[in-house]
Amino acid sequence: MHCPPTKAMGGQDLPGVLVSALEGPTAVFEGHVGDLQKHFRLITVQEFMGNKTQLGPKIHAVYIWGGKPAIDRELLQGLPALKIVASGGAGLDHLDLKLLASFGVKVANTPCAVTGPTADMGMALLLAAARRVLEGHQLAISPDTENFSINWMGQEVTGATLGIVGMGRIGYKVAQRARAFEMKILYHNRKRRKLEEEEVVGATYCERLDDLLQQSDFVMLALSLTPQTRGLIGRRELRLMKPTAMLINIGRGLLVDQDALLEALQTEIIKAAALDVTYPEPLPRDHPLLKLKNITLTPHIGSATHQGRQQMMESLVESIRACLDGLPIPNEVLLK
Repeated sequence: MHCPPTKAMGGQDLPGVLVSALEGPTAVFEGHVGDLQKHFRLITVQEFMGNKTQLGPKIHAVYIWGGKPAIDRELLQGLPALKIVASGGAGLDHLDLKLLASFGVKVANTPCAVTGPTADMGMALLLAAARRVLEGHQLAISPDTENFSINWMGQEVTGATLGIVGMGRIGYKVAQRARAFEMKILYHNRKRRKLEEEEVVGATYCERLDDLLQQSDFVMLALSLTPQTRGLIGRRELRLMKPTAMLINIGRGLLVDQDALLEALQTEIIKAAALDVTYPEPLPRDHPLLKLKNITLTPHIGSATHQGRQQMMESLVESIRACLDGLPIPNEVLLK
């Protein structure tokens, strides 16, 4: 952030930016509020809803953190001065891009900020599932444990075959990490990467997803949710996988048919799964997936590092300021 604040921190002349809240589970991270207030007048949804007539024309941007606030036509109609929606993260499935385009509103996200942390999370889940880390932890701390069985085992990662579905920024970073584990890397993507990019990480392109599923010991989903990718992994695809294979999802919950996954895990069609994303989030507390031993679940924390989220916030600020100053917008999402 090289741009100086327009006015003193908290000044009324700063451009208004709509945020979900300043406290609570869906709030902007409290450690970022001070930095944001150097540039913007933060207006919460609650404040806006209580005084739409006065505050609506003062809001020039929406700052989306953790998918909140939700944006619909009614909200947009109440924001006549809105110029940009800046959304933390890489995914855009929570935004109606066509609707925003119809209001002449620009969109920016933060794909670079989430790349490294999410790839790290993918490898963490792969390792946790392969080596049964959560089961091992419970065994180690259980008051009923009297000894450790020498025959309690997990799966080898070194030298195994990893199939990456979605070889964008995150998928490619996963491949870089997996190569350090001497893994054989297959990938399936909408477009094949350049030959030199494949060679750097030792990756082999699978034009057919079926081929990747049949050959992989670990299948990792690292792609965006679109109408074309929704339900990409269903009963048929799970049955193509090896019975010893494990599924890791760091993309979006709706990429996978969860009913089919539940059945596959219960009947040992596949060995295990590790999910950072589900649908919905969180799952209902009585959901049968929560009762399985061969699943590892985390609460959508792929990008949740202090460093990654700081970079995310700074990127959002940069995009909003550039838009309001009439400059090219970093990480602008081109609306079609």
